[in-house]
Amino acid sequence: MIDDDPYILDLLITVFEKEGFQNIFTAKTGAEALFTTTQNNPHIILLDVMLPDIDGFTLCGKIRSETNVPILFLTAKTTDLDKLQGFSFGGDDYITKPFNPLEVVARVKAQLRRSIQTPSRQTRKPIYDYGTFHIDPNTGRLMVNGERIECPTQEIKLLLYFCEHPNQILSKHQIYKEVWGEFYGGDSTVMVHVRRLREKIEEDPSRPKWIKTVRGLGYIFETSTDEELL
Repeated sequence: MIDDDPYILDLLITVFEKEGFQNIFTAKTGAEALFTTTQNNPHIILLDVMLPDIDGFTLCGKIRSETNVPILFLTAKTTDLDKLQGFSFGGDDYITKPFNPLEVVARVKAQLRRSIQTPSRQTRKPIYDYGTFHIDPNTGRLMVNGERIECPTQEIKLLLYFCEHPNQILSKHQIYKEVWGEFYGGDSTVMVHVRRLREKIEEDPSRPKWIKTVRGLGYIFETSTDEELL
């Protein structure tokens, strides 16, 4: 938990401990957060935006370069632009203050359920291989042109969802509900994550080959050469 407000840290620690969480580490500055994250390898991170030595968005980018664990912003900055920034820097969820502590716990548990799952050999899924890139649904590892690409958890889940539903038009509402596990929260969240995925897997993100926009309907992950799909 990264927040410079000791009251919020104490409140959240109390609630999470009552829910059975252990090994909860805290930091009140960006420098302390980077050190603590490196030393303790957390499973999930709660991050405030307004810190005394660095803004949380920039800090998120620094942390994201070191780990792919879910990062949830917990902040008083509530505008759509703030939320877009949070997602663009690699955040997986965005919770605004004031908040319900039990909702924070519920969102953390949801992220952990999705990110800490190691399938057994009997349930391992085949790798999705599309030539220029492939992704392993068992490990979340993305390779593009032979190089491993570091990718936030939410982007991995979004790409896997596309891979699981090839050549189908998927609405933004449908994508958000299935990937984020919640009711529709706005076009911007899906749009930002799609754009960031394109920057990773597309040769020309402005003219995508794989994740195409279907105006007024949503997106399609096109793996067929059949032009009649659109």
